[in-house]
Amino acid sequence: MSSLSPGLTRSSPLSFPLTLLDGETISTIGDAADLFSAMAEERRQQNHWRLAIRMLDVALRERCYLKVATISLQTALVMDGRLDGMQG
Repeated sequence: MSSLSPGLTRSSPLSFPLTLLDGETISTIGDAADLFSAMAEERRQQNHWRLAIRMLDVALRERCYLKVATISLQTALVMDGRLDGMQG
């Protein structure tokens, strides 16, 4: 991911937290980055994950896109069956 824009750090919160079905919570930029890093390359290349990763990268450069990035991450998690689609 690109360098963070002023004011954003790994501990900066996403627009809203995402609680996975296994109880893990993704609530910060660092949590999302760790999730992406832990994925196999094959999974990261799936369209829904590529979009989520790209949108977080955009949000890191332009903070106004953080909500879109969070929603993209939420969608990717739902599509992978790791998040209840009715959350939020």
